[in-house]
Order: sequence, then structure tokens, then C-alpha cells
Amino acid sequence: MSTSSTSPATAGRDYQAINFAQKLSLFSEQWSQRVIAEMNDYQFKLAKLEGEFIWHDHADTDEVFIVLEGKLRIDFRDGAVHLGAGEMFVIPKGVQHKPYAERETKILLVEPRGVVNTGNEESDRTRQNDVWI
Repeated sequence: MSTSSTSPATAGRDYQAINFAQKLSLFSEQWSQRVIAEMNDYQFKLAKLEGEFIWHDHADTDEVFIVLEGKLRIDFRDGAVHLGAGEMFVIPKGVQHKPYAERETKILLVEPRGVVNTGNEESDRTRQNDVWI
């Protein structure tokens, strides 16, 4: 039996927690997602939202919104969901939605790598993918 505290799978890793507040302090741009971690093919992205986004959908994937701070309304063609800090909502793939935040709201998104923030819609809100902080 080995008494070593590191295995080949963990050798050389930096074990540090990811602090949302610290990462959010590194950028100020609204509606611009920043990747903070990956798990398998999924990315965890932080974003700051204020105002209205555009109608869009993601044809091939669900999308998870987790509100860290503030309030978020996500409009659908047939209704809306209101989220506060500590709440989350899963938008099923193919469902058109339009996020809105009256005041700056900080969120965590979980979605597969490569998902464009505006789906198939090109807009001034479309941002570069895979920007890490």
C-alpha cells in the first residue's frame, strides 16, 4: 500500500477554490460571459447583466441560469420566470427566451462548451466564446 498523498491523477494540481466575487471583480462588461471552470464538456460562466437581451434559443442544448446577486426575469413567448439571488432555472433546448435585469445582476451559467450566447441570432450582444478569467 502506498503512503504517498498524491496520485498520478492529482500530481501537480493546484487545489484552490474558485471565488465568484473575486472572478466577477475582474471584468465590468455587461452581457459578456467569462468561463471560470469546465466539467467534462460543460462550462461554468459568470456574467453581469443589466437591461434587456435579445430573443434567442439554443437548438441543441438546455441552459442553466443561477442568480448569484440581483434579480433576473427571463421572458418566454408564453410567460416569464422571475429569479432572485440563490435561485436557478433550466431553459429547455429550443425554447425562445429573453433575459432582462432592471439593475446589474450577477449570474452563473452552465452550458456545453462552444454555446454562443445569442444562439443562432447575430446581434450587437453576440460575444466571443471561451473567454477565461
